Amino acid sequence: MNATLSPPLLLLILTSVGMSALAQMLLKLGVQGARATRTLSETMLAYASSPYLIAGFALYGLGAVLWLFVLARLPLSVAYPFVGLGFIFTMLIGAMAFHEHLSPTRIAGTLLIALGCVLVAQSAGGS
Repeated sequence: MNATLSPPLLLLILTSVGMSALAQMLLKLGVQGARATRTLSETMLAYASSPYLIAGFALYGLGAVLWLFVLARLPLSVAYPFVGLGFIFTMLIGAMAFHEHLSPTRIAGTLLIALGCVLVAQSAGGS
């Protein structure tokens, strides 16, 4: 496969990764609403009926379909480094939506994980 990263494919990649990060936010909202249950069966029922959890899983599914479209057109070593952006997007969503504290250590660690994804993907390409 010798495809190039065109602007439309880049947009699909960023959309897919962004959808996964937003799905994390929806899943977090869903489990927060179901946290007060006491038994496993009550918890499972609360999860199954949570609009946030349902929307989160649906968003994951749609993002996965977009990702499949990308993978059919690009080498994995070109597409995969963008997965590291998901760590950054999710960290930012946590800070903005849930007021999670972003310490310098947390920021540095997240950026190192994203950089690690890029380095591993690049090494798969033989460089």
